[in-house]
Amino acid sequence: MPGGPPSVGKVHELAITESIVDAIVEKIGDGPVAAVRLEIGRLSGVVTDSIRFCFEIVAGGTGLEGARLDIDEPSGRAYCRNCRLEFTLDDPIMLCDCGSADLDVLAGRELRIISVEVR
Repeated sequence: MPGGPPSVGKVHELAITESIVDAIVEKIGDGPVAAVRLEIGRLSGVVTDSIRFCFEIVAGGTGLEGARLDIDEPSGRAYCRNCRLEFTLDDPIMLCDCGSADLDVLAGRELRIISVEVR
């Protein structure tokens, strides 16, 4: 296969992108869309560059074809149960500066459609 087989990550992002496009088309029909804004947290495990790539492919032939895709990537936030510190966390290796992994993730796992701008 030229370029090698698709990686699991790309397949994951493709499925997510298909779900996003399907949800928009289901909600607004196949009318022309100018822009879509997503929020994908940095701790979500979703590769935003892959979403951008997949969006162009999946949106083809729908009202989303040619739409601008804007992606907000909010930082993660966590609370350490050990030292009671709340801190920014953008690394999937979830450790507090005190060395504890006993954390509550407060933000950063978001994956949602924020807005759709219709032409």
